[in-house]
This record gives sequence, structure tokens and C-alpha cells, in this order.
Amino acid sequence: MNIAHPTAAKTSTSNPLVSLVSPMAALGPLALRLGFGVTFIFYGWQKLTGLSGFANMMLGGNVFVASLVTIAELAGGLGMVIGFVLLMMGRDGLGDLVTRLAGLAIIPVMLGAIFMVHWPKGFHFMPMDGTPIGGFSYQFMLLLVAVYFVAKGNTDLKA
Repeated sequence: MNIAHPTAAKTSTSNPLVSLVSPMAALGPLALRLGFGVTFIFYGWQKLTGLSGFANMMLGGNVFVASLVTIAELAGGLGMVIGFVLLMMGRDGLGDLVTRLAGLAIIPVMLGAIFMVHWPKGFHFMPMDGTPIGGFSYQFMLLLVAVYFVAKGNTDLKA
């Protein structure tokens, strides 16, 4: 699917912002990868070091499901970083596969977080009604980024 932007025919000279940021364009996919990967490494590690607390607070004490979520978050985060490193080492195919699998590991976690925990609070991410848990907008964005990585793999990093 190729979606043409209405201003695609215009050159960067007609938009000074494009000229200003174009040298940084290659950093965008890397920044998205690192931010996504580090986020899931952080939250996965946090769950790992407090597994029973996470299970009790969010999953009704189900340590098995809490363990699966923790493994998926750590694997997804680490996989995102490793997929990039493999690409830089010239292992394009393997790096692409690892990146796609990392995104795939996160999708069920975010769907579970949205529908099992955050949905009743609505879309807004801020905690409301006297509870420490907000709505699902943050998890929704992470879900969409995961879908992006499943669909694109490392193709957005290749020149």
C-alpha cells in the first residue's frame, strides 16, 4: 500500500523545517527502536524484581500470567535492541526477524493491559476516580508501535 502525501511533490526548499531536520532523519527509526526497547526492558525488569506484587496488584495474584507478561516484556525490549545490533553487524535477515518477533511479543501484553486493566478507566492516561491506574492511551500507543515493528521489521533502517 502506497499512500501519497498531498505535499509529496513539493521539494524541501518549500519547507524550511524539512531542510533543517533532514540530516537527523536517519535517527528517527533508531530513536523509536531504542525508546521502545528500553521502555519494555525497564518495565519488564521492574515486574521481574517485584513479580508477586505485580501479580497481586494487576492480575488477581496470578503469578503464572505475571511471569508470562514479564518474559514477553523483557524479550520484546531486548529483542528490539538486539535486532538493531544484528543489523549493524551485517546480519540483516536475522536482525529483521528478531525485530519483528520482539514487536510480536509485545502485542498480546498490550492487548491484555488495555482490556484487563485500563479499559474501564477510558482513554485518558491520568489516574481518576481515586485509583492509581489511568486509562489506556499509553498502552494503545505502545500497541501501535509494536504493530509497526511487526509490519516493518528493520526495513525502515535500510538505506
